[in-house]
Amino acid sequence: MKSNLAIFEDYKIRRLYDEETETWFFSVVDIIQVLIQQPDFQAARNYWKVLKKRLNKEGSKSVTKCNRLKLEAADGKKMKEVKR
Repeated sequence: MKSNLAIFEDYKIRRLYDEETETWFFSVVDIIQVLIQQPDFQAARNYWKVLKKRLNKEGSKSVTKCNRLKLEAADGKKMKEVKR
C-alpha cells in the first residue's frame, strides 16, 4: 500500500492507497478532526471514541467493519488508525 497525505483546509488527512484493489483508505480520526475543526489530535480521537460507543449502543452497524492500519504520525512513528 502506498501512503500519502491529503490537505483539506490546512488539515492533513493521512491516507493509504491499495493498488491491488484500487481503493483509498483514510484516517477516520483525521477526518473527524476536520469536521469538528479541532486542532488537537487527542481531542478528535476522544470524540471518535465516544461517538463510536454511542453508535454501537444505539445498534448502529456503521462502525463494525473498521480495521486499523499503521499510518505515520506527526512524529514519524507508525501508529495504528482505523480504516473504513
